[in-house]
Amino acid sequence: MDGMKPTDIGAYLADLGMRAQTAKAALQSLDTAQKNHALEQAAKALEKERDKLLSANEKDCARARENGMAEGLLDRLTLTPQRIEAMAEGLLQIAELSDPVGEVMERFDRPNGLHIEKVRVPMGVIGIIYEARPNVTADAFGLCFKTGNAVILKGGKDAFYSNQAITEVIREALAEEGIDRNAILLIENNDRAVTTAFMKLKEYVDVLIPRGGAGLIRSVVENSTIPVIETGTGNCHIYIDETADLEKAVPIVINAKTQRIGVCNACESLLVHRKIADRILPALGKALLEKQVEIRGDETVRAQIPQAHTVTEEDYGKEYLDLILSVKTVDSLEEAIAHINKYNTGHSDAILTQDQENARKFLREVDAACVYVNASTRFTDGFEFGFGAEIGISTQKLHARGPMGLKELTSYKYQITGDGQVRT
Repeated sequence: MDGMKPTDIGAYLADLGMRAQTAKAALQSLDTAQKNHALEQAAKALEKERDKLLSANEKDCARARENGMAEGLLDRLTLTPQRIEAMAEGLLQIAELSDPVGEVMERFDRPNGLHIEKVRVPMGVIGIIYEARPNVTADAFGLCFKTGNAVILKGGKDAFYSNQAITEVIREALAEEGIDRNAILLIENNDRAVTTAFMKLKEYVDVLIPRGGAGLIRSVVENSTIPVIETGTGNCHIYIDETADLEKAVPIVINAKTQRIGVCNACESLLVHRKIADRILPALGKALLEKQVEIRGDETVRAQIPQAHTVTEEDYGKEYLDLILSVKTVDSLEEAIAHINKYNTGHSDAILTQDQENARKFLREVDAACVYVNASTRFTDGFEFGFGAEIGISTQKLHARGPMGLKELTSYKYQITGDGQVRT
């Protein structure tokens, strides 16, 4: 379908939108038990069709390798039996979570006798545009389905076959349960014009969520006429304070940087207090180099780690998604906080310290969705926070911030009960 005419694009997307709207109405009539059972069946289907999913994914990975995809991005793209099991487990975890739909958030009575309740409700139809991460397909479905939302997905072309296979398996599982399979829809067209037109499908889509790199997110924010929940990139920082426990600091940094390099909560920038540079940097440099991490540092860093390269201004603001780390020495906590707030992306930042006042100051003054004391930034994740699978990490401040779980995919409405009141 690539290379469609503008009129064909409009008709194609309108058809998807109408099908999603119909499915939305059906979804909102399901009770929690029905939704949970369907999620369990979808999880079983993913595991049952593992070979189909791996075969489709190998097509994507083979093409990606031919095109020279970076190691971190290829890791994001790759499915393994363990990752398919994790996708299925994610759906099962969502089934076990409390259903937020129908939750009474507030209730109160007015002097005139009106009883008012503020109740959680589905958003309706959610659109998600994302890059080469096929696990997002299952996660997005699970979270949207549990909250009574239909979802229209636009995955990246690099994961086309994987996304298609995952969607087909889930749709078939829904149909077998007598549920409208259009609760999940995939845009099976890689034409950029289709993606741009999707961003303007306001008649059918209630909210749009981008998941990917800075370019994708910027494009959605600038072009969408649909309200957007922005999931930002992750230039995450760790600051090693002069009072840090140095034995704990090295494992934390290694975990944050190398446990998985192609993820948005990986550490990309490290700050070290100058007073402990000669004590921490040699050990840290040795550990990082053993993990094949390229270090880009200032003069003090290079004096302690001869293998380090010269850092540039561009490095400080970059999300590498690679085995590269910028390292800077600072003279104070205040300098560290100022640097982080200048270069971070509002995602996740950490301080390693034994000074409680420094910890409180860092927590209070660093402007990010998630701020840590003495822990790896890799914990910024829906699973790790106990939310089940996440739809993304929101780095904006309206509606949702941080890992977006079930509650973040709901809105609310006021339900007012009276007994003949009229306004005078």
